[in-house]
Formats: sequence, structure tokens, C-alpha cells
Amino acid sequence: GNTTHGDRFAALDQINKQNIDKLKVAWVAHTGDIPVSNGSGAEDQNTPLQVGDTLFVCTPYSKVLALDVDSGKEKWRYDSKATAPNWQRCRGLGYFEDTQALSAPTASTQPVACPRRLFLPTTDARLIAINADNGQLCEDFGNHGVVDLSVGMGEIKPGYYQQTSTPLVAGNVVVVGGRVADNFSTGEPPGVVRAYDVRSGKLAWAWDPGNPNLTGLPPEGQTYTRGTPNVWSAMSYDAKLNLVYLPTGNATPDFWAGERTALDDKYSSSIVAVDATTGKVRWHYQTTHHDLWDFDLPSQPLLYDLPNGKGGTTPVLVQTSKQGMIFMLNRETGEPVAKVEERPVPAGNVEGERYSPTQPYSVGMPMIGNETLKESDMWGATPVDLLLCRIQFKEMRHQGIFTPPGVDRSLQYPGSLGGMNWGSVSVDPNNSLMFVNDMRLGLANYMVPRANVAKNASGIEMGIVPMDGTPFGAMRERFLSPLGIPCQKPPFGTMSAVDLKSGKIVWQVPVGTVEDTGPLGIRMHMPIPIGMPTLGASLSTQSGLLFFAGTQDFYLRAFDTATGKEIWKDRLPVGSQSGPMTYVSPKTGKQYIVINAGGARQSPDRGDYIIAYALPDSQ
Repeated sequence: GNTTHGDRFAALDQINKQNIDKLKVAWVAHTGDIPVSNGSGAEDQNTPLQVGDTLFVCTPYSKVLALDVDSGKEKWRYDSKATAPNWQRCRGLGYFEDTQALSAPTASTQPVACPRRLFLPTTDARLIAINADNGQLCEDFGNHGVVDLSVGMGEIKPGYYQQTSTPLVAGNVVVVGGRVADNFSTGEPPGVVRAYDVRSGKLAWAWDPGNPNLTGLPPEGQTYTRGTPNVWSAMSYDAKLNLVYLPTGNATPDFWAGERTALDDKYSSSIVAVDATTGKVRWHYQTTHHDLWDFDLPSQPLLYDLPNGKGGTTPVLVQTSKQGMIFMLNRETGEPVAKVEERPVPAGNVEGERYSPTQPYSVGMPMIGNETLKESDMWGATPVDLLLCRIQFKEMRHQGIFTPPGVDRSLQYPGSLGGMNWGSVSVDPNNSLMFVNDMRLGLANYMVPRANVAKNASGIEMGIVPMDGTPFGAMRERFLSPLGIPCQKPPFGTMSAVDLKSGKIVWQVPVGTVEDTGPLGIRMHMPIPIGMPTLGASLSTQSGLLFFAGTQDFYLRAFDTATGKEIWKDRLPVGSQSGPMTYVSPKTGKQYIVINAGGARQSPDRGDYIIAYALPDSQ
């Protein structure tokens, strides 16, 4: 997020609208870690981290590389030898610099062995501290550089709990949540959030959503509360308020919640503000009540100081959501700054389930890609495709955003991928503009009685999920035509600029073409700007440029932040799901734009590229 406020903004303007047409590849590096696309969930979603003359990159298989910022030449690499059966990814590294240790040591002080340290989250639930200068483990952290995140968790089956998002360095602690496998069963690993001392690795505090009084390790023979809401996405931190902001998911399983506790229902799908020193909850705000849709809060909250028109500012938190809504709260109090209405929503009739009579609608901010679909919204690549989509739509129950799951086939739109997902937003603070990318993929689902759920059901992506411990499994299918194209009319993904002062959309453009995808997975090789589902983060710069690569086609693009017009693009060897980042080299004074390219979400084409762009020396 560039800062702990998650703004993804760089106050750099060497590369600008006037010279971007001269931008060229400066160097290419390879991680040697190609994410295998075999249904296991391996994806390269890393945003690199630049500190001084070094660029740090983590790979889907929990390795770290240190590269020279001007040449891409490898300085060192570290292999955690992590293993996991699924969901291999690393979205970023944490970094801590011990300024006291870096100041001139006196005769009475011992030099610190690891004054600059990286925090690597691994796919097998470890938090590792690495010396940023040489790639060695920081021996003073945890057990010879490693904290075992399985401690106090109880049984963790392979692939049921892992780290996938950037650890948050908040003052003198490093904070981690964790991804818990969705929909396998009740009683899965705890959703506890923990903070560790950045130097020693000792547990500083724990927030257990199911037992808020437990703030340290569980008593001998006990565990943190299992099956609680978790925090799998990135967190934010306000040093002035000393608050860490946690975007929570819902307690698994997703689509049947009759057994959830009052505390599960209290803290699921919420922004929870906790004290950075103690982990005590200061306030929380819920964006979906009794969530039956997998409407986890998927993105790092944006912390922004909003001009109040009176010469001052209001400290706000802006949260994007899978249901296509944007919530703006006062980050000191948790009270909505943009209007939210509780509106009645339809109830379901699944035996043993309960339903919230209302849901929060954030009406003071734009709704993006979450309209209630009609038959006239159906679309097809061919007349037959269109007809079959219309038939499919007519056979489903669709009652808007909060269509409750049932034993009949129903349409959830947006689906459980969003809406908005983990890429979060970027900001132009000079004009109070926020840039939001989205995807529009409906989900067809129905409940499956326990006796009809196959023993080998997993459904990590689509298919029948077992939801063991409940009376039902659940079938999940993308709302696609027989040719594999979304059934509703395009765009299927956009980039929007939102004026944070007025709460209005300034511009919205479709993002991505069908050049590298198409019916039945056959590439169309046609740059039709239809707008495809997006997944990844954007980058905003001082020069009024917005960089983005999280499309289904293989390009890094730059947009004019004032108009949304695409003003530059460059072909990548494979697609990207990663966030672009930028820096100025301390050695040469040259500005670089860097992107990881490991493969687009639905593409079989994979790679291990780190690509840096810069202007020619003559520029």
C-alpha cells in the first residue's frame, strides 16, 4: 500500500503524461518460481518493496529475492522451503528499520545483528524475519528467526491455515491474520489476529474474535476459538490514533450459518479497530449482517484525511467490498461519514438457518457493478449463447445483492469474488480522487442435502463444497454461457475514479480486452475493449498517471487520472495479478515502474517475470 494507510500513491513525476510514450523496459529479472496453474491456487500476486538500492520480491512459494534497483541483478535469495497443497501466494513483505540500532553505536551498546529486517509470511503458517542486508535469518527473532503461527491453534490440516497477505508493521509490532480454508467444515482453525514484537518475535497481543478476554497465549491444553471470522487481507495502521484496522471475513462455512455464535455474527464481515499496543477493540462496524454470501471484507482499508471544506480534515477510513459497495467511516469513532441505510432484504427458507431482516446499503458512496439483473441484461457472444443465458436466468431466483441461498438454484450478483477484491484502491490526494477496479461475475448456487454430497467434494474454486458439520453442502457455479462467457452484458470489469469529497463517480472505463481470452478458452486475438474481470492493485502517481496490470489480457497500462483515458500500454510476456510500484533510484536518480508478471487469473500461460520500466537516459 506504500504506506500503512494503504494509499498506493507515489509523489513522483519524472515519468509523466508528456514523456510516457518514451517509456521502455529497463531490465527483466526472473524469480525461478513459476506458479503452476493446476487448480492448486498458485498465483503471483506480489507487489515488490523498494528500500534504498534494493528491490525485494516474494514468490508464490514463499521465497524472497533481493535485486539491485538499477539492473535487476540478484544480490541474494532466501528459500523458506514452505509447502502447501493449495493457495500458494505472497502479496508482499513487511519491513522494519531499527533507527536506534542504525545510529552510531556507543561503547556501551552492542550492534544489532539485524537492523533492517523483512517479514516473510509463508504458506505453511510461519512468520520469518530476514536480514534485509544479506538474506540471513534474524536469530534474535522468535526461534532463530522463525515464529510458528500454528501455536495455540489446535489441529491444522494441510492447506487449512496459511499466510497470504502482507504482514503489517505497526510501530514496534508486526501483525498477522491468516487465510482459513473456506467451506470444508465447521470448527476450522481459529481466525485469531496476533501481534509480535518486531525485534524479539515475542507475542505482544492476540485478538480472538470468539474470546475477546484472551489477549495472550491460550492456557495449556486449550486453543484460540476455532471457526471464528478471520482476517486474510491486508490491514492498515494509524500511528497517530494508535489503531490497527482489521477487515474481517465471515466464519466458515460461507453459505450455511445456522451454527454461528453471537460473537461470530458480531465480528464477521466487519472493520474492527484495535489498539496497536494491547489489541483491545476500540470500535467495529459491520458491512454484512449474518453473512451467507462470502462477502468477506477483501481489501486493505484506505486511511485518508478528507478535506472538510472548512480548512480542516476529517480522518476517514474507506473500505471497498465484494458486494460492490464502498463504506466511508470516521476512523477515530467508526461512525459512517458517507450515508448508510439499513434496508429490508429477502429472507430464505433453508431449514435451521436464520436471516437478517435488513442489510447496510452505503448510499453516500457509489455502487459499482451490483445492480439487480433483469432478463434484458442477458448477453451472449452468439444468438444461441444469448438464448441459453436467458433461459438459465429465467430458471434462477434472483432478488438483488442479498439473494439468500436456497435448495433451489439462485443467482448471486456480485458473486463471492466481487465486486471489489484484495487489490484495494489507489488515491490521488491532490484531487481527492480514489481509483477502484472491480469484476462482475455472478454466482449460481444451491444447497445440497448432506446425503447427496460426494465424499471427495472440495470445491476450492467452483463445484460442490462439503461444509461438513452442517446439514448441507453447497454447489457453486460461475454464471457463464456454454461458451464460458459471463451471461450478463459487459463490461465485466472496470476502473472507476471516485471523488471522495462528493461521493460521486468522476469517470468509469472498461478495463481489459479479449485479446488473450475468449469462448471455450480460445484466444480471440482481438483488442476489443469489452472490460474483463480485474484482479490486482493499481498505482497512482504525482504526474496524474494511474498504472494497472490486473487484467485478463497481457498488458501494463497507464491511464490519465483526470479522464480515465488509456494513454500508454506495453505488452507483457504473460498476464499479471500484481500491483505495479515505482521508485527513484538513490544511485542514478532514475524513476522506475516495476511489475511482477506471473500469469493472469484464468490463463494457463505462466511466468516468473519482474519487469522494470524507465525513460531512456536522453529523457
